[in-house]
Amino acid sequence: MDRKRILLVTGMSGAGTSTTLKTLEDLGWEVVDNLPLFLLDGLLQATPPRGMEGKNRPLAISIGVRTRDFAPDQIAQSIRRLNESPNLAIETLFLNCGGVELKRRYAETRHRHPLAMDRAADDGIAHERALLAPLRDMADRLLDTTNMTSNDLGQWLRANYAVEGLSEPVLTVMSFGFSKGLPRNADLVFDMRFLRNPHWSAELRPGTGLDQGVIDYIRCDPAYETSVGQIEGLLDTLVPRYIASGKSYITIAIGCTGGRHRSVHVAERIAGQLRKIGFSPTVVHRDLSAAPKDSVEARPAKQ
Repeated sequence: MDRKRILLVTGMSGAGTSTTLKTLEDLGWEVVDNLPLFLLDGLLQATPPRGMEGKNRPLAISIGVRTRDFAPDQIAQSIRRLNESPNLAIETLFLNCGGVELKRRYAETRHRHPLAMDRAADDGIAHERALLAPLRDMADRLLDTTNMTSNDLGQWLRANYAVEGLSEPVLTVMSFGFSKGLPRNADLVFDMRFLRNPHWSAELRPGTGLDQGVIDYIRCDPAYETSVGQIEGLLDTLVPRYIASGKSYITIAIGCTGGRHRSVHVAERIAGQLRKIGFSPTVVHRDLSAAPKDSVEARPAKQ
């Protein structure tokens, strides 16, 4: 049986705990904020969230001065005890930050330090740093966020805590017809209406972009190979960048007039190319079942 992976996130207030938890959740981790460790056994025995049954989903728990019954020495002892369990793989991440930068962050956000609600932030920062010393000393990873932006921290977390099978975004390649409206939430839209249109062939009109005769007809367009190849090259660059930025859903929409011929074929080709470079896109043909209509198609170009 695989060991349950647990990441304990602790550190200075204002050092990036909220960003850390949000990023880990985006990466597929189950996240619990400020859970007293004596409740951990009950949490592990609870029924997994819907949709996660049978998956050994990693768990991230934040612990800090806002945690009820916070006692660093006792927490350190509990962590050592939990580390002895053969069913648990526990790691501690401590987020540190310089005092001057923490003070600036509190001043900028107008938040009060949890240990200095009625005093200067400096007092709370110094007190907290002393309280957290036992956890800092035993942490598996110590990350100084003094010179990191939220984006820098997110990128670091994605590089170190992505989980295979959970952290990959949902990648969709969709064909559609402009006559029926643009798809919602499309990240990239490519228009195939410049390609020769099989609709104006009486023989090909009843078919779709999944039929070989229609595919051959579209491929014969002199602009086809160059233009679609350039789109594939662009996606080879953009999709990994979208993933690195932390997007959970990426939708590539390929349109033509009716959404039955050109867009369908090109969507299938692009999805195939994405699979070749290691991605697993889902292909959706939004308007494939729509009946062809002369009234929505452009007049055919002179042959």
